[in-house]
Amino acid sequence: MIICPSCSATNFNLEVVCPKCGFLPEKIDGFCAFAPKLAHDGGGFKASYFSDLARLEDANFWFRSRNQLILWALKAHCENFSSFLEIGCGTGYVLSAISKQFPRATLHGSEIFTAGLGFAAERLPLVNLMQMDARNIPFVDEFDVIGAFDVLEHIEEDELVLAQMHEALKPQGFMLLTVPQHTWLWSPVDEHACHVRRYTALDLHQKIESTGFQIVRSTSFVTTLLPVMMISRFLQKKVIDENFDGIAELKIHPLLNWLFEAILGTELYMIRNGLNFPLGGSRVLVARKL
Repeated sequence: MIICPSCSATNFNLEVVCPKCGFLPEKIDGFCAFAPKLAHDGGGFKASYFSDLARLEDANFWFRSRNQLILWALKAHCENFSSFLEIGCGTGYVLSAISKQFPRATLHGSEIFTAGLGFAAERLPLVNLMQMDARNIPFVDEFDVIGAFDVLEHIEEDELVLAQMHEALKPQGFMLLTVPQHTWLWSPVDEHACHVRRYTALDLHQKIESTGFQIVRSTSFVTTLLPVMMISRFLQKKVIDENFDGIAELKIHPLLNWLFEAILGTELYMIRNGLNFPLGGSRVLVARKL
């Protein structure tokens, strides 16, 4: 069910002015905008990054490995889903992988910046893409699965977003998350990426359970590469701010890229076979709406 993002009136029609408050979604850059004031300056991320991501993520080991992990989680825990919403879909890289793996599912992508949606539309011309603020999701009991992949750490009001996701899911629906992990890994990379926090497992679990979810699976990943990540982050702390390259980690030698992807492939194999890692640069979590 779509609800009015302005006054929460139910049975809202996208094509008709809300009879209660007069709200009608604008079209901004060709996309339905539920939070039009934030479409070009939503905060929490730099819209200029989207062009770099669109150019680099398809070949980068971390994005490729994370996609494999997300596809596995969907197949393992909610294979028969028919509707999926990705919050913070960015350039559409994750959604494009899901569309290939689950061609019968109806997919939706949301992003606070229309700049990201432009890249996503090129990849996914048949997917419903919308501009939206995750703190005010205009849906109730609508989706079988909602995913947010490295999005929650950008938002100060993360518990509000979790509560909104809970409302937008159908009963017994699933939520999939990936987040950066361990506060002691904080570095200029996080600041450059506009992160508000890195999570601990305890903090993330408490927030998720307090908003009405039951955790189904939670594990660290990027565990096997954690020593490399620790050294990289330690060295980055010594870099003078004006000389810092925020996307340097995405531009690595092809041989190292291949090696790191192979190592994470082994890690994914272990996760698929039931091993939960306590430590790792990121955490993946599957939860069910109670």
